[in-house]
Amino acid sequence: MIGDMKWLSIVALGALVCFSGANAQVFGVKTVYVLPMSGGLDQYLALQLTSQGVLQVVTDPKKADAILTDGIGARLEESLTDLYGAPVAKDKSDRDKSGSFDSGHPTMRPLSSSRGLVFLVNRTSRDVLWSTFEQPKGTQPDELKHAAEKIVERLAKANTAK
Repeated sequence: MIGDMKWLSIVALGALVCFSGANAQVFGVKTVYVLPMSGGLDQYLALQLTSQGVLQVVTDPKKADAILTDGIGARLEESLTDLYGAPVAKDKSDRDKSGSFDSGHPTMRPLSSSRGLVFLVNRTSRDVLWSTFEQPKGTQPDELKHAAEKIVERLAKANTAK
């Protein structure tokens, strides 16, 4: 009888751990919107993020705490402005005389081939919270799934290392 109770409590604890993954946080992020990526990697990342319980993937970008993307720089800034509007300046020094953001800041040039790069970007601050590189060996579904598994494992591990 006592052995059965011990076994039942272990199973209950395991279930609690499994189901608590839906409320997991990575770098203070609970929800993520995944931007389209080359080769359809975004679909495999969404699958792995949800099935492993690392983050909740949302289809409405306004519900996201962060964005998962395969590129940063001007292209990302344009996407974020389309999704959320222009960033709000913290103080007047962030704006030039025309009222727009200072164009004197250097911008990142897009990489010629960003395949395999993944960035977790804070939606409001637009800071890169985490990044990794895992280039799929090809465009076959098994290879994209494998790359997505590796990326999500690294993201989960980075969160536990904090």
